Amino acid sequence: MDFKPFSKKQLQVLCWWTEKSPHRNKDGIICDGAVRSGKSLCMFVSFILWSQFNFSDAAFAICGKTAGSVKRNIIVPMMPILVDLGYKCELLTSKGLLTVSAKGRKNTYYLFGGKDESSAALIQGMTLSGVMFDEVALMPRSFVEQAIARCSVDGSKFWFNCNPDNPGHWFYNEWIKKRSEKNILYLHFRMSENPSLSPAIIKRYEELYSGAFYERFVLGKWVAAEGTVYPMFDQQCIAQVPDNCVRFYISCDYGTVNPASFGLWGLKGSTWYRINEYYYDSKREGQLKTDEEYYTALEKLAGANKITAVICDPSAASFIALIRKKGRFKVIPARNDVLDGIRRVSDSLKNGNIKICDNCKDAIREFSLYRWDTSASFDHVKKENDHAMDDIRYFVSTVLYSRTDCVVAVAAKR
Repeated sequence: MDFKPFSKKQLQVLCWWTEKSPHRNKDGIICDGAVRSGKSLCMFVSFILWSQFNFSDAAFAICGKTAGSVKRNIIVPMMPILVDLGYKCELLTSKGLLTVSAKGRKNTYYLFGGKDESSAALIQGMTLSGVMFDEVALMPRSFVEQAIARCSVDGSKFWFNCNPDNPGHWFYNEWIKKRSEKNILYLHFRMSENPSLSPAIIKRYEELYSGAFYERFVLGKWVAAEGTVYPMFDQQCIAQVPDNCVRFYISCDYGTVNPASFGLWGLKGSTWYRINEYYYDSKREGQLKTDEEYYTALEKLAGANKITAVICDPSAASFIALIRKKGRFKVIPARNDVLDGIRRVSDSLKNGNIKICDNCKDAIREFSLYRWDTSASFDHVKKENDHAMDDIRYFVSTVLYSRTDCVVAVAAKR
């Protein structure tokens, strides 16, 4: 492995627990700040070095949003670094554990995912000598606190890293704001503190985000999302219907009492255009529609175009079943992670990967009205003027950002 010299702050992460460090008696460390600022790399290496130096035949936990993301984003790309440092590593995927050994010492690292409240049960009953949380702000409080409670061995420590979230987030209030009373070292990272990023790459990240996501992911601030959800949506995001699209999808947000919104998407060049829409508000029209009537509208929207697939609201079970029964269209339940989906749509609008055609009047109207709920203590959008917004999010998350797009590779110079 090749490494570039570590920054001063990265060296703090690597050495805070060592004998000559003024922070060696701290019970843990929190690193937060901008994306791609080098937090995870130096924290993982430091966590392994600390555990191998201080323990043998001990158990530790490395936690992420899912066990798969821990393996993909941390363990696999960073194992070669440990090997270069003289450690023998064995990853047992079926058992969800990593063993690391050198110079007669061997420790076991269990991989856990903290995706929801039920995840706390996975780690119950263990005895740990330390735990590392990667992207702790994405994990439920119950899981994090259960993992911390497992660290009952003398000398055990806690390791946290994350990108900022809403300032009402439980981790910000319970750990970052109370770091002194919890005896925790806190280090805030900026993107410029990662020596492996060139100025051109930093500039690209700065141009990628806007609004609250820019302040969080680029500036590293814990700020609330407020105002319109898509402040970058302007006249440049609107286009005329292009000729000769080469591929087509339809995205559906199904509603009976609430409005139903279908979008027809066509690909030209590297841009997806929302070239037509169907929008029906039963409250406005004074009449409910059946699944059969919505299917008729779906066929009319498709016209003679060959539709690759219909991306459908995953909760619309009866409508999905009807589409499959009819046999004309392949139907795919949409990815429905709201906040990640909003970030993807924001990126796609800024990058010009999607454009809304000027005949999609209801989608354009909703873009101007779709707003954050500022009364909530966490990121939450108001459940109004959101039906075209949902079908657009379904399309972007499911087609433009497939699950196979999430592989991360890491290289560093020594």
